[in-house]
Amino acid sequence: MFDSHCHLTFPEFTTRVDDVMRLARAEGVFGAITIATSSADAERSLEIACRHPDVWCSAGIHPLHCDEPIDWETLRRCGADPRCVAWGELGLDNHYPKPPRALQHSVLNEQLARLERWAKEGLAKPIVIHCREAFDDLLPILASSSLPRDRYVFHCFTGTADEARRVLDFGAWISFTGVVTFRNAKEVAAAATLMPADRIMVETDAPFLTPDPIRTVRPNEPRYIPHIVRRIAELRGETFEACAERLDQNTERFFGISIRRGVASPPTRVGDPSHA
Repeated sequence: MFDSHCHLTFPEFTTRVDDVMRLARAEGVFGAITIATSSADAERSLEIACRHPDVWCSAGIHPLHCDEPIDWETLRRCGADPRCVAWGELGLDNHYPKPPRALQHSVLNEQLARLERWAKEGLAKPIVIHCREAFDDLLPILASSSLPRDRYVFHCFTGTADEARRVLDFGAWISFTGVVTFRNAKEVAAAATLMPADRIMVETDAPFLTPDPIRTVRPNEPRYIPHIVRRIAELRGETFEACAERLDQNTERFFGISIRRGVASPPTRVGDPSHA
């Protein structure tokens, strides 16, 4: 099993990444992608990925961090490293009043424009999307971009079944967190049942959203991904083993990494000229 989205740079993990990944392996979780929220966080994420052969990273500006200093060249440099397997997370968040929506839109548009340019320069990567209460706003913006629609994944899906259909009709993927295990998240469970088998992934979004039946445990960690896989399997009428196998295959294909049987790419060194 694989955790396709967590935040190993967050304070809950900064001094214990080795232990976090050791505990994950003991539960059959043999890899994770630590997702960036700012240009500074992208640097920290890359440093972790380069030190740990079972961790990869992303580079992007989260909508709730778009009011922090942005160094676009740092973002590009991190994205150029082979240990960085995605852009993001990026998108829109209408749940909170700040940062202002106008600023979120401005940073999103700038980020997408840069990703289009960088893709033409040979840095095309899949894109991790943050969309909270913003489907009406975000989907048209993504549709106006030249970036391939099947290279987006809407992470931490908490929408309705109808919103899931809109994302699927758009052409993107969907990833589910521990929310799908919550008894009061019936719409999210319904969305999981209608997903095509080749466009679904799972994640912890650690340190947030610990799944049932250990929902009170803090922080959430990659080792808890089996609880999410088990719930997805139940909802879809699959065996745990078959579901885990399919989810791993999807993660490999979407992010272009090799995680089969616990085999990971060798770590690379930050700043290695061959990776510039």
